[in-house]
Amino acid sequence: MKLLTPELLDAFFATLSQRWELRLPILLPDGTRIIGSLIDGRLALHGGAVSGKPTAAFFPQQSTLLSVTDGTVEETPSPPPLFIVGFTPSDLASLRFIDRFFADGWRDDLYFTLRENAAIAALSGYCGLGGALIPLAGGDCDLEFFWDRSSWLVIAYSETGKKLIEDLPDAARTEVVELLRQTTPSLPDENETVIRAASLLLRADRVPDSFWAEIGDRCIACTGCNLACPTCTCFGVQDWRSANKTERSRMWDSCQLDGFMREAGGHNPLGSEAERTRRRIHHKLAADPQKWGEISCFLCGRCDAVCPTGIGILAVAGEIVARFA
Repeated sequence: MKLLTPELLDAFFATLSQRWELRLPILLPDGTRIIGSLIDGRLALHGGAVSGKPTAAFFPQQSTLLSVTDGTVEETPSPPPLFIVGFTPSDLASLRFIDRFFADGWRDDLYFTLRENAAIAALSGYCGLGGALIPLAGGDCDLEFFWDRSSWLVIAYSETGKKLIEDLPDAARTEVVELLRQTTPSLPDENETVIRAASLLLRADRVPDSFWAEIGDRCIACTGCNLACPTCTCFGVQDWRSANKTERSRMWDSCQLDGFMREAGGHNPLGSEAERTRRRIHHKLAADPQKWGEISCFLCGRCDAVCPTGIGILAVAGEIVARFA
């Protein structure tokens, strides 16, 4: 375990930038924290989960599949290796899930070209919003930065991680192991209990259509829930043409939009907002447990934070449990 004092942060990341493309939590002028580049804002490791989906580093909102100019397919340059800081434990669980998703059946080379060429660093300790504790991740990443209220304790979980911090001084504090043990939660989170209870009710078909009509009436189709969710993976493919060039791109799609499943003949299997809203919640709490063996909401809280009408997944799960349990 290594020690990284606040005074050494800038030098540490400057050294890494010589080999890696850095993506870090930064503070934008409007006060928003995102994972981005230091040229876009100042470093902001404190504050908990960042806005927007952290998995966008590997599944960007828009990505080019191929370009064809004058009938010739252009060579795609290899992306630079990424060093990404800012994943919380729930973000890491989300990343683990979409790794499984993109490897299932046809392996998604576009995703894994970025994913396997990256080093991941989690943030934990007393660096949450207002100094709140973020539990120790304990793995699923190359490095973990644990804020103990004065310095960052840096823990390596992979050979790549060990090499990245080999020049940092060792953490010589005798209380480190006990501190890490004490900050590992021993009881289930209250929100996790609600999500699991709602999942059981959905799988038992205890939630009537009238409930989804009510929830759907509150949806304004802003798509903020999908854009923020680390485990949303729906995308569409489009071709863009100019005089001598065709570019095929894929972009995030949203199951809350009317055209999400509309077919060429005009039929729409999800023709109402009630059906689309039901799909969004049912997918993560009922369909995914059946297919993958786990709920695909990892309680990052982003959809509840961004939804202007209060129908984020935890809010809806709470209503399901309160009314149908």
